Amino acid sequence: MTMRFSAVGLIAGDMKETLAFYRLLGFDIPAEADAEEHVEVTVAGGVRLMWDSMATVRTIDPGWTPPSGGHRAALAFDCGTPAEVDRAYAELTAAGYPGHHAPWDAFWGQRYATVTDPDGNPVDMFAALPG
Repeated sequence: MTMRFSAVGLIAGDMKETLAFYRLLGFDIPAEADAEEHVEVTVAGGVRLMWDSMATVRTIDPGWTPPSGGHRAALAFDCGTPAEVDRAYAELTAAGYPGHHAPWDAFWGQRYATVTDPDGNPVDMFAALPG
């Protein structure tokens, strides 16, 4: 299985304010999304742009704090299968890249894992869980 670039995730300090900004840039985001904890839109080429509230991020990574001089975005790659998430995580960490979150079954129905790129940016890997 070859991984394919799938999404860019951003963390929103104030979802309503953040989405208002992206609407001004031409993204078609429904008004009811302002009250959501996770929002995503599909952009040209099928790539998704996603926003999570800080509260949602803290449910996944309780130690997360807003960056100070660091990143506020993450790249995400669809691995195709849960087993491929595990394989990719093992391969990247064996190559010396830091694992940030070992593979786990996320409450939103995906197998998920995070490694850190050489610049300290999180790179997420995921696949839909069966059923």
